[in-house]
Formats: sequence, structure tokens, C-alpha cells
Amino acid sequence: MENSPKLVDTPKVWASLITNTGYLPGLLTLHHSLQKVGTKYPFVALYTEQFPEEGHRALNDRGIQKRKVEYVTPAGQKDYTNDPRFYDTWTKLTVFGLLEYERAILLDGDMLVIQNMDELMDLPLDSVEQAGAGNKVFAAAPACVCNPAKRAHYPKDWLPENCAFTSQHSDPERAQTSGPSMQGHVNMLNSGLLVAVPSQAVYDTISAKMLDTEALQRYDFPDQALLSDVFENRWVVLPYIYNALKTLRWKGVHDVIWRDDRAKNIHYIFSPKPWKQKPDDQKDTTDSWWHAAQQERKQQEKTNGINDEF
Repeated sequence: MENSPKLVDTPKVWASLITNTGYLPGLLTLHHSLQKVGTKYPFVALYTEQFPEEGHRALNDRGIQKRKVEYVTPAGQKDYTNDPRFYDTWTKLTVFGLLEYERAILLDGDMLVIQNMDELMDLPLDSVEQAGAGNKVFAAAPACVCNPAKRAHYPKDWLPENCAFTSQHSDPERAQTSGPSMQGHVNMLNSGLLVAVPSQAVYDTISAKMLDTEALQRYDFPDQALLSDVFENRWVVLPYIYNALKTLRWKGVHDVIWRDDRAKNIHYIFSPKPWKQKPDDQKDTTDSWWHAAQQERKQQEKTNGINDEF
């Protein structure tokens, strides 16, 4: 990818991909939550060609910076009929190509930041000069492979005994500050949060793998499966608090390690997303946190003369 002009005068940014207005309420509330916790780093929305005019207008009205990225489609990709959203997630990998920045932390639009986590901007990672050859290419939290929703099309080895988080049940306090060992478990990250050092060499390595049609057919979870494969055991494993999948809190999943007062960033995986539910229909306590943030955002926007559908 070519260097683009910096949108903001800083070497480090938060970023989130937006390809359609269906996720726009999530992205706007994510942006609001980052501001609320007092981050000192700016936020950039990564949009693709198909992002519609009403979406641009919503971002512009709120003063959210935008950066166009190419929509990524790999060669001969797998059929994701069971999870159509996966067709868009390849484009998240463009975070490694934001060469105008020294660090970019990608956040999924279905996240809510509830505590400041600016420390991730200074997390020790490999330098650009290492060209993806080191052992700390990027940072992410592990995927939970317990399959608590019992989805039939998930891999057969996605079981609690193969989940890295299960290994932390005996030491919940350590789980708040250290990621689990990936040895002996399904070795996959969750790409909801990626701490990236943009690098042409790393992006070229990723792009080359997207031409490997045989490998692509094995990737049940597109972008995160590719990263876990190409950079196996060469990424920094973060504790769950930075990508606190809401399902971890469920009774009998990983509630043993979950702490409401320690989680920093909630990830609302699975459908329906919070913005697709009415506040009275929420099923998880964490949903109420999102709706409270959404209500606060809308009240502030109304005060500023913004009263659109998002």
C-alpha cells in the first residue's frame, strides 16, 4: 500500500473498518466510548468504496476522520454462507498497510471501551526494520474456542478443553494482566483488536498468503486464521481484558476469570448486535452497558444539533 497523507498529526491512531451503515451505530458508539475514557490518541474510520453517502455525512457531522482503504478479496476464498460478515473481514488486514502511522490499533465496530487502554500504544513490538521476521509482529488476545453458542459449522476441535482461556481458570488474578499460553491449545487469535506496526514487508507477506488458494480453504475464520497461520507463535498474546468477548462472562464459559471492574474493552460478538435490540430486550448485562453509552452519545449529539438515524 502507498503512504497516504496523515489525517491527524500523530504517529499513533485507533482505527475501525466500516463498509456499510449497518455497523455505523456501533462504530459511532465505539468512538464515543474512546473519548469518554480520555484517550489521548485520535480515531480514524477506515472506509471502502461502497460505503454510502449517508454514512460519510454521519461521520462528517461528528468530525470523525476518514481514510479510504481498498476492499480486499483474496484468491479463491472459502464459502462463508454461514457467516456472511466474514467476506468483509479480509479488509481489516489493511491496518498493516497504514504506512503513514507508526502504530495503528484496529478495533471492531461492535466493541465498547469502558476503561482507558492507551498503554497499548506503547506495548513493545517488533520494529518496521525487522520486516515481520521477529517474534512480536503484532499483539492480539486469543480467540475463545469453546463454541458456547454451539454453532454446528464451527471446527470440531473448538471445545473448552482446547481453549487457552481454560488454562487460566486456576489463576484468575494473573488472567487480568497476562495472556494465556497458546501451547497445547487451538492457536488462534481474535482479530477484534489488533495492535499493529504498519509495515510494507508485513503487508506484502499477508498479501502473498491471500494468493494461496489451498490455505484459504482451511481458514474458517478469514483474517484471524491467516494471521494465526502466517505468524504462528510470533505475536504478543494479550489478556482478555483488551478484547473481552461478552461470551466469556457467561456462566460456565470463562466467568471464573472475568472481572467486571478489570475488563477494558467489551466485544459484542454474535448477533443480534446491541443496536439491533431494544434496551428492554437485552439478554446480557453487558448489553445494558452498550445501551447506556449509546443513549449518552445520542444525548450529546442532540445537544450539538445532530439527530440522524444512527
